[in-house]
Amino acid sequence: MSRTNRGTDPAGSVPAACNEALARLSTTYTPTLIAIACSGGLDSMVLLHLAHAWCTQQGIPLFAFHVHHGLSPNADAWLAHCERSCAALGVPFDHRRVTIPVDGSGVEAAARRPRYAALGAMCREHGATLLLTAHHLDDQAETVLLQLLRGSGPAGLSGMEAANRSPNLLGDDVTVMVRPLLTQSRAALEAYAATHALRWVEDESNQDARYARNALRHQVMPALAANFPGFQARLARGAAHVASAQRMLEELAAQDLAACLDGDAVDLAVLGALSADRIDNCLRHLFAVRGLAMPSTAWLAEMVWQLFSAREDAQLKVTHPDCHIRRHRCKLYLTPHLPELAGMRDPDDLGIFVKEGQRFRWQGEASMAFPAYGGVLHFVPAARGFDAAWLRALPLMIDFRKGGERLKTAANRPTRGLKAHFQALGVPAWERERLPTVSRGRELLFAAGIGMDCAHVLEGGEDRIELRWEANTA
Repeated sequence: MSRTNRGTDPAGSVPAACNEALARLSTTYTPTLIAIACSGGLDSMVLLHLAHAWCTQQGIPLFAFHVHHGLSPNADAWLAHCERSCAALGVPFDHRRVTIPVDGSGVEAAARRPRYAALGAMCREHGATLLLTAHHLDDQAETVLLQLLRGSGPAGLSGMEAANRSPNLLGDDVTVMVRPLLTQSRAALEAYAATHALRWVEDESNQDARYARNALRHQVMPALAANFPGFQARLARGAAHVASAQRMLEELAAQDLAACLDGDAVDLAVLGALSADRIDNCLRHLFAVRGLAMPSTAWLAEMVWQLFSAREDAQLKVTHPDCHIRRHRCKLYLTPHLPELAGMRDPDDLGIFVKEGQRFRWQGEASMAFPAYGGVLHFVPAARGFDAAWLRALPLMIDFRKGGERLKTAANRPTRGLKAHFQALGVPAWERERLPTVSRGRELLFAAGIGMDCAHVLEGGEDRIELRWEANTA
């Protein structure tokens, strides 16, 4: 449903504030094409009107993008309204229809992810590097209050930025989300819309108090406005102070993490020398720079306790939704979730079921893929290796370790168990379980991550083959 709201323009601060923000941000980001997220509501229609005027004056093309969520019976009408409004202004228009997943996160959160993903995709398709959204001062106040009620830390209490990149939402690290109306109240936007006889749609879900933001908007904020006039601006000012403190925390975290990093790992001896607050700050920064979901305070505290209190020889693994946190030789590693491989054995089956490896013969191929073992076995011509004719004649088997395997890598070195080899080479336990072996019968010829057994390795001559294992990266 759409409506027209008419009235008088009280102050006219909205156009000046919007133009100033667009000019400042365009100087910073120098866009050649700007896009606007257009829902059809009051806020986005005001922004469409203002952005069209500014872009026309500056000679910068403007596109409008709409996302059809399919959640309301009026969604088709909203799409049609946006398309008509853009056509009237001569603004090119595009839209996407999205499906909202049912994942238990709530309708608002579930709709947010595909909405921004669709907006990011349209930006890339049309070449827009700035995406304007119509968030305003009241939205900022609501965001800060909601974060406060959720017990958020400084990052959450910083509120929304005037401009920021969001690769996790938009799908790239190029597109910048810009909020040129962030300093303007909803009342000012309503007055502007009335002055210019703008038409907009009303989303009936905005009246549903079952949603936390709506309950805050309709029940809490009116009471705050009655008792603390202008509270929105003061909350925004407080959020700006918190944002400044958060930036300093991030700078400190970046310095601490740089001091703790040893390659991709974190040196726990260096990390442990920091205060408890700096440890938490550093680890949150680690999760952020790796693009991982931010853990809760309780989860982080438990992880830190385990990292520093578990036995030195413990195979520590803390599971995070996006990765595993592991410890090896006083180092912290973040490792991806990897699928089980078909060649692996279930520990519960030991002594009950006998599972053999995969039999094969080499017929001169440069490489052979073994999906059940997660990689490719390469046969590389070398000065030192197995005789090619001898290797071709053998029935071979690829398998994962069963325990008790032994290997001698050189004539002047002792025969040792694979575990001892891996320990000497510093191979973490979680990598060992995905490194296969190649054997003929009971005789081990090769162990990935270690090398070939020297019993049949020849030096010099022709047609020597070295075995090398390459694990799949995905």
